Amino acid sequence: MIEAIIRLIKPEDNQAVKELVLKTLAEFNLHGAGYAGVDVELEDMYSAYADQLSAYYVVEDSDGQIKGAGGYAPLLGTEPRSIAELRKMYLSPQLRGQGIGQQLIDLCIKAVIEKNYQSIYLETVPSMKAAQKLYLKNGFEYLEGRLGNSGHNNCDVCMMRKLQ
Repeated sequence: MIEAIIRLIKPEDNQAVKELVLKTLAEFNLHGAGYAGVDVELEDMYSAYADQLSAYYVVEDSDGQIKGAGGYAPLLGTEPRSIAELRKMYLSPQLRGQGIGQQLIDLCIKAVIEKNYQSIYLETVPSMKAAQKLYLKNGFEYLEGRLGNSGHNNCDVCMMRKLQ
Protein backbone atom coordinates (compact mmCIF):
# COMPACT_ATOMS: atom_id res chain seq x y z
CA MET A 1 0.00 0.00 0.00
CA ILE A 2 1.34 3.38 -1.02
CA GLU A 3 1.19 6.15 1.56
CA ALA A 4 -0.49 9.20 0.13
CA ILE A 5 -1.76 12.55 1.30
CA ILE A 6 -4.80 14.18 -0.32
CA ARG A 7 -4.80 17.96 -0.05
CA LEU A 8 -6.09 21.03 -1.85
CA ILE A 9 -4.08 22.12 -4.87
CA LYS A 10 -1.46 24.87 -4.46
CA PRO A 11 -0.17 27.16 -7.23
CA GLU A 12 3.13 25.28 -7.32
CA ASP A 13 1.26 22.04 -8.17
CA ASN A 14 0.00 23.34 -11.54
CA GLN A 15 2.75 21.87 -13.73
CA ALA A 16 2.73 18.47 -12.02
CA VAL A 17 -1.05 18.22 -12.35
CA LYS A 18 -0.89 19.16 -16.03
CA GLU A 19 1.75 16.48 -16.63
CA LEU A 20 -0.32 13.86 -14.74
CA VAL A 21 -3.44 14.66 -16.78
CA LEU A 22 -1.62 14.58 -20.12
CA LYS A 23 0.25 11.37 -19.26
CA THR A 24 -2.95 9.61 -18.20
CA LEU A 25 -4.80 10.75 -21.31
CA ALA A 26 -1.91 9.49 -23.47
CA GLU A 27 -2.03 6.13 -21.66
CA PHE A 28 -5.62 5.74 -22.87
CA ASN A 29 -4.88 7.27 -26.29
CA LEU A 30 -7.18 10.24 -25.69
CA HIS A 31 -5.75 13.14 -27.68
CA GLY A 32 -7.08 16.38 -29.13
CA ALA A 33 -10.32 18.30 -29.07
CA GLY A 34 -13.15 16.84 -27.01
CA TYR A 35 -10.83 15.58 -24.26
CA ALA A 36 -9.47 17.26 -21.12
CA GLY A 37 -5.94 17.64 -22.49
CA VAL A 38 -6.83 20.76 -24.46
CA ASP A 39 -8.66 22.55 -21.64
CA VAL A 40 -7.33 26.04 -20.98
CA GLU A 41 -7.59 25.47 -17.22
CA LEU A 42 -4.69 23.00 -17.40
CA GLU A 43 -2.37 26.00 -17.50
CA ASP A 44 -3.48 27.16 -14.03
CA MET A 45 -5.56 24.55 -12.23
CA TYR A 46 -5.15 26.34 -8.91
CA SER A 47 -6.89 29.49 -10.16
CA ALA A 48 -9.49 27.55 -12.14
CA TYR A 49 -10.80 25.96 -8.92
CA ALA A 50 -10.27 28.88 -6.51
CA ASP A 51 -13.92 29.97 -6.29
CA GLN A 52 -16.33 29.06 -3.49
CA LEU A 53 -18.25 26.46 -5.52
CA SER A 54 -15.22 24.45 -6.67
CA ALA A 55 -12.26 22.57 -5.26
CA TYR A 56 -9.37 20.60 -6.72
CA TYR A 57 -7.30 18.10 -4.79
CA VAL A 58 -3.95 16.50 -5.39
CA VAL A 59 -2.64 13.17 -4.15
CA GLU A 60 0.93 13.42 -2.99
CA ASP A 61 3.13 10.38 -2.34
CA SER A 62 5.59 10.11 0.56
CA ASP A 63 8.27 11.77 -1.61
CA GLY A 64 6.06 14.80 -2.24
CA GLN A 65 5.35 13.86 -5.86
CA ILE A 66 1.87 14.47 -7.31
CA LYS A 67 0.52 11.04 -8.27
CA GLY A 68 -3.18 11.76 -8.48
CA ALA A 69 -5.73 14.54 -8.69
CA GLY A 70 -9.41 15.28 -8.96
CA GLY A 71 -11.99 17.85 -8.08
CA TYR A 72 -15.33 19.40 -8.81
CA ALA A 73 -16.85 22.60 -10.13
CA PRO A 74 -20.28 23.76 -11.23
CA LEU A 75 -21.30 22.06 -14.47
CA LEU A 76 -21.22 24.75 -17.14
CA GLY A 77 -24.58 25.40 -18.77
CA THR A 78 -26.63 24.50 -15.67
CA GLU A 79 -28.17 26.50 -12.84
CA PRO A 80 -25.70 27.51 -10.08
CA ARG A 81 -25.46 24.92 -7.29
CA SER A 82 -27.70 22.49 -9.13
CA ILE A 83 -25.13 20.12 -10.64
CA ALA A 84 -21.48 19.77 -9.70
CA GLU A 85 -19.18 18.11 -12.21
CA LEU A 86 -16.55 15.66 -11.00
CA ARG A 87 -13.57 16.81 -13.04
CA LYS A 88 -10.15 15.67 -14.09
CA MET A 89 -9.90 12.73 -11.73
CA TYR A 90 -6.71 10.89 -12.62
CA LEU A 91 -4.45 8.53 -10.73
CA SER A 92 -1.03 7.30 -11.76
CA PRO A 93 -0.91 3.54 -12.39
CA GLN A 94 0.88 2.82 -9.08
CA LEU A 95 -2.00 4.42 -7.11
CA ARG A 96 -4.81 2.59 -8.86
CA GLY A 97 -6.48 -0.18 -6.88
CA GLN A 98 -5.13 1.18 -3.59
CA GLY A 99 -8.34 2.86 -2.36
CA ILE A 100 -7.04 6.35 -3.17
CA GLY A 101 -9.68 6.94 -5.84
CA GLN A 102 -12.36 6.06 -3.30
CA GLN A 103 -10.92 8.56 -0.82
CA LEU A 104 -10.86 11.25 -3.50
CA ILE A 105 -14.48 10.59 -4.52
CA ASP A 106 -15.57 10.56 -0.87
CA LEU A 107 -13.93 13.95 -0.36
CA CYS A 108 -15.57 15.44 -3.45
CA ILE A 109 -19.04 14.05 -2.69
CA LYS A 110 -18.88 15.28 0.91
CA ALA A 111 -17.86 18.76 -0.27
CA VAL A 112 -20.58 19.07 -2.93
CA ILE A 113 -23.22 17.97 -0.42
CA GLU A 114 -21.96 20.64 2.02
CA LYS A 115 -22.25 23.22 -0.78
CA ASN A 116 -25.89 22.17 -1.35
CA TYR A 117 -25.53 20.88 -4.89
CA GLN A 118 -28.45 18.67 -5.93
CA SER A 119 -26.38 16.15 -7.91
CA ILE A 120 -22.90 15.33 -9.16
CA TYR A 121 -22.19 14.52 -12.80
CA LEU A 122 -19.23 13.20 -14.75
CA GLU A 123 -18.12 12.27 -18.23
CA THR A 124 -15.61 9.58 -19.06
CA VAL A 125 -14.74 7.21 -21.89
CA PRO A 126 -15.70 3.56 -22.47
CA SER A 127 -12.10 2.36 -22.07
CA MET A 128 -11.88 3.58 -18.46
CA LYS A 129 -13.68 0.51 -17.11
CA ALA A 130 -12.13 0.55 -13.62
CA ALA A 131 -13.16 4.18 -13.13
CA GLN A 132 -16.73 3.40 -14.20
CA LYS A 133 -16.84 0.50 -11.74
CA LEU A 134 -15.75 2.88 -8.96
CA TYR A 135 -18.37 5.45 -9.97
CA LEU A 136 -21.13 2.82 -10.00
CA LYS A 137 -20.03 1.63 -6.55
CA ASN A 138 -20.50 5.22 -5.36
CA GLY A 139 -24.07 5.59 -6.54
CA PHE A 140 -23.52 7.08 -9.99
CA GLU A 141 -25.88 5.90 -12.70
CA TYR A 142 -25.48 5.95 -16.46
CA LEU A 143 -27.35 8.65 -18.37
CA GLU A 144 -28.73 8.46 -21.90
CA GLY A 145 -26.97 11.68 -22.92
CA ARG A 146 -24.80 14.48 -21.69
CA LEU A 147 -25.81 17.40 -19.51
CA GLY A 148 -24.51 20.95 -19.51
CA ASN A 149 -21.51 22.02 -21.52
CA SER A 150 -18.29 20.37 -20.34
CA GLY A 151 -16.61 20.75 -23.73
CA HIS A 152 -15.56 17.08 -23.63
CA ASN A 153 -17.62 15.93 -26.60
CA ASN A 154 -15.56 12.77 -27.08
CA CYS A 155 -16.31 11.51 -23.58
CA ASP A 156 -19.30 9.35 -24.44
CA VAL A 157 -20.02 7.86 -21.01
CA CYS A 158 -22.13 10.19 -18.88
CA MET A 159 -23.03 9.41 -15.27
CA MET A 160 -24.77 11.19 -12.41
CA ARG A 161 -25.57 10.73 -8.74
CA LYS A 162 -28.45 12.58 -7.10
CA LEU A 163 -27.49 14.03 -3.72
CA GLN A 164 -30.73 15.50 -2.34
